[in-house]
Amino acid sequence: MKKKIAILAALGVMTAGSAYGSGYRVPEQSINAVALSNAYIANTEGPDTAYYNPANMAWQENRWQVEASINYINLTAIDYTAENSSNVDTSKTEDIFFPMFHAVSPDFNNFRFGFSITVPYGLSKRWNDPVPRLSAEEFTLHVFEANPTVAYKFNDRFSVAAGPRVLYTRGKVLSDGIFNGISLSRSMEGNTIEYGYNLAMTVKPTKEWTLAATYRSKVDLDVEGHAKMAASISGGLVADRYDDDVSVTIPAPAVSTLATSYTFDKTTVELTWDRTYWSKYEELDFDYGSSLTNNVGATLIAMGLAPAGTNPLSSAFDAPKDKDWHDSNAYRIGITHKCTEKLTAMLGFAYDETPIPDDTLGFELPGSDGIIYSIGCRYKVNNNLEVGGAYLYDYKKSREITTSDSNINGIDGTFEDAGAHVVNLGLIYKF
Repeated sequence: MKKKIAILAALGVMTAGSAYGSGYRVPEQSINAVALSNAYIANTEGPDTAYYNPANMAWQENRWQVEASINYINLTAIDYTAENSSNVDTSKTEDIFFPMFHAVSPDFNNFRFGFSITVPYGLSKRWNDPVPRLSAEEFTLHVFEANPTVAYKFNDRFSVAAGPRVLYTRGKVLSDGIFNGISLSRSMEGNTIEYGYNLAMTVKPTKEWTLAATYRSKVDLDVEGHAKMAASISGGLVADRYDDDVSVTIPAPAVSTLATSYTFDKTTVELTWDRTYWSKYEELDFDYGSSLTNNVGATLIAMGLAPAGTNPLSSAFDAPKDKDWHDSNAYRIGITHKCTEKLTAMLGFAYDETPIPDDTLGFELPGSDGIIYSIGCRYKVNNNLEVGGAYLYDYKKSREITTSDSNINGIDGTFEDAGAHVVNLGLIYKF
């Protein structure tokens, strides 16, 4: 039977960090969503409706529509200053590109069909300084989702939709350093394909007023791959090594959303609330294909340099890693204004809570509450082609962890200057 092993106590999740949404979620997956800070559920218009609220496909133009766009994300360097220290550890700046695709069909007897390819979760966080490098030299996670949907319009005021979620995940973890004279290193890579579902409903009490609700199911990402780990002393003459299979389960949490929008002549205002159910992320526990040796611990004990029971490799990698994340809320407002027949302008603002408690915060994802600002526009080139662009800035508040927080990763200091810049460029074609 495989032995369950958790990651190094200084470590956090193999998933994510770099994402700019709560936890490692990436909510913005289209031109409009970036421009509106994801206040984009009730008043969706265009091919990305297939992803954000497929029930609204019922009211789209009665022809094929496709959207292709690309996100560029710049994650600023994060500064960490330990308490009673003048040294500042700084993470690397991250530059990430990923494409997205959406499509909506014409009407077929009140049915509509949609399809989206998105990147709803992700992380890339790297540190060079010794303390954070031991736990997070690199943490990278990519989750790609294919999402076919079908909608049915009962009448001009009510529509529902549903569809499966197909998630492909790949992840990578690297760390190395010296702790109490013992060299520790780890390299892990893995991937998986998992499935879930999404639901949506839209009600239009009047032509100007829309109410909407969506739900995306939780998906357990059962990542499987290969791991290499080592603990050594005396220049590597005494060592413990692992080179075998590894697996770990990471949640892609459920998300529920409620939204309402109202159109005042040429201007539409939307209010959106979403809740991400991060409380399902209770623990990080790795599962390895064979047991760990303890040559290093036995040598230290025999030399009188360590107490009985010392097992460095096991201590570093053999205890479940508590997470105990909380469900988190995001509050969003988006404004869409039809400037002219061809030009549409958009503004957005959001407040996004972090799900990570003080006692389990780690270097791989030193998250904090975010304040989000965004702007964008679309331009109608002709009856078939529309181009658009958007910019979003996610400002992360400074976060201080003190000894009274009893952080399990030994963090006692302040994280500052975290944030994300997001630029989206894309086009929409209708035929």
